[in-house]
Amino acid sequence: MTTSDLSITPDTVNLDDLLNDQFAGKVVRKDLTKLVKEGANVPVYVLEYLLGTYCASRDETVIAEGLKTVKTVLAENYVRPDEAEKVKSLIRERGRMKIIDKVTVKLNEKRDVYEALLSNLGTKGVEVGTHFVKQYEKLLAGGIWCIITLSYFYEEGQKGSPFIIEELKPIQMPNVDLGTYFTGREAFTEDEWLDALLRSTGMEPANFDTRVKWHLLARMIPLVENNFNVCELGPRGTGKSHIYKEISPNSILISGGKTSVANLFYNMSSRRVGLVGLWDVVAFDEVAGINFDDKDGVQIMKDYMASGSFARGRDSINASASMVFVGNINQPVDTLVKTSHLLAPFPEAMIDTAFFDRFHCYIPGWEIPKMRPEFFTDRYGFIVDYLAEVMRELRKRSFSDAINKYFTLGRDLNQRDTIAVKRTVSGLLKLLYPNEAYTKEAVGRCLDYALEGRRRVKEQLKKIGGMEFYDVHFSYTDIETGDEKFISVKEQGGGSLIPDGTMNPGVLHTVATGNSLLGLYRLETQVTSGNGGLKLSGLGSSASAKEGIKVGFDFFKANASRVSASLKPSEHDFHLHLVELHNSGPASALTLASFVAFCSALLQKPVQSQLVVLGSMSLGGSIIPVESLAETLQVAFNSGAKRILLPMASVTDIPSVPGELFAKFQTSFYSDPTDAVFKALGVD
Repeated sequence: MTTSDLSITPDTVNLDDLLNDQFAGKVVRKDLTKLVKEGANVPVYVLEYLLGTYCASRDETVIAEGLKTVKTVLAENYVRPDEAEKVKSLIRERGRMKIIDKVTVKLNEKRDVYEALLSNLGTKGVEVGTHFVKQYEKLLAGGIWCIITLSYFYEEGQKGSPFIIEELKPIQMPNVDLGTYFTGREAFTEDEWLDALLRSTGMEPANFDTRVKWHLLARMIPLVENNFNVCELGPRGTGKSHIYKEISPNSILISGGKTSVANLFYNMSSRRVGLVGLWDVVAFDEVAGINFDDKDGVQIMKDYMASGSFARGRDSINASASMVFVGNINQPVDTLVKTSHLLAPFPEAMIDTAFFDRFHCYIPGWEIPKMRPEFFTDRYGFIVDYLAEVMRELRKRSFSDAINKYFTLGRDLNQRDTIAVKRTVSGLLKLLYPNEAYTKEAVGRCLDYALEGRRRVKEQLKKIGGMEFYDVHFSYTDIETGDEKFISVKEQGGGSLIPDGTMNPGVLHTVATGNSLLGLYRLETQVTSGNGGLKLSGLGSSASAKEGIKVGFDFFKANASRVSASLKPSEHDFHLHLVELHNSGPASALTLASFVAFCSALLQKPVQSQLVVLGSMSLGGSIIPVESLAETLQVAFNSGAKRILLPMASVTDIPSVPGELFAKFQTSFYSDPTDAVFKALGVD
């Protein structure tokens, strides 16, 4: 079965007819884009601008003729970098020539003129008329693809380039009529319209399940929603950056991640607003490489992401660009969920709860399959330039009040959560129901997705920042029926860190502080015949961690008889291995946990299943209560603990723990180290 066989079904043919009937002249067959794209390395919106001009028809004859014209235009006018010198020569010999190239302009202060760089032609210093720069400011920020008429004039001693731009027209559709777009939308069901949107980006929705379709749709929200901050991390090859680079002339992709405050926000010397003021979407590719030349870059970005404004000098500047962060996750997601957090690929300077809390949605890129040939469509979709202009117009509207008509949000959502969810819902509704003809069920579907996307952010904040972000049980209530629905996050789990069932004697889990971070630790103890020796492993070079366990071992040798008269530590050797399950660094407060582990190993009795032993002790056996009890219990719960063993000294701290969290455990209390052993082993 061929790729085309997979994509052509009665449904897809019907959708082709619907699109052509309702949007005649504004749709194009996507296989034509692929056909031409293979021979010309230009963005999709450039190709479809030409295809829309010459091939927007169902008549095969018109399409064939139009395709010839497009190929001729590209052959004669598109500048291939390897033929740049030939094109320069043609312009010189002919006097003038129309070309297609990417134009980037900057001001030459010494000569007081605007000069252009023509990317493929490789020509710098080409003078540009001031009126072009005023009309198309994006020329100054990242550059735009244009159809240009270049002339050539040379005279002895001239300071600038002999090339002159006579005419310049950005490759973009003229103003669109939203009324026609809204009317055409009425002929489609939600599923048909979703498929039409995905086809317009080049995807074949017939080969994706519904959940993946919604993820692909969510990638488009920044194009329709002002100041929308979204993150997508996942494996390589899933097309994370494609839509921001190829599909819209209104978005810019910063590859490599290196930028400056002047480039991104405001240039103090030229007094010009940066990329956020000139583009609808600023996307960062490869988040691991994001690096600001300025120390205050991340702080300014945080301010902008929170309010849509930033301060430079005496001025407070507003902008509406959405911020997109895409990057790769190199580890299996289930491993990251258990041992770290799903924002780990960001650079260290950005691992900051205040920064991540600005994210409105986190798209789970690992759920999107790697792109294969059959995932790209050969059917009809909107000319992407037309769709891009529609989406730009939709940015002027807001659908965020749609939730209030039908639902109320749950008590765990704070103000920032509420704003995030409303913006995501607004963006999804603009895409699916631009004519605002949505139903309660449609709003509910969008709300489900929005709550999950925001909760995914909040779950990571909880892992990074602790109990400050404990409220993650997101829900909403139907105003009409009073029913409350809770939204979960698919990948959230982590229970397998503490396995089900009984473990071997001498193996137990505890939660302690490593390098200033709380983490889960597994102590694994082996006993052999010997003369009371102790061997340690898994602690690296941490002297404090080794000292803590040795204190526990010394107490064990001196007090083992209090646990059982049959225990004779001096007749055995012990090997304790420490496993850092959260990579939080060696912990020093493991004295009590190691004492329990040694007793369990020598008695050959396992601790109770899914138990976490908490608390510590001094050399003399005095019990030390648990620090940060609420955060400690949250780590235990996230790791899969069902039972906890607490010192009586921590009872006074229990009111600091949310009741919903404390109720998750079967709790036992101990008064001294010996009591802790009995309780851990389940001995009355």
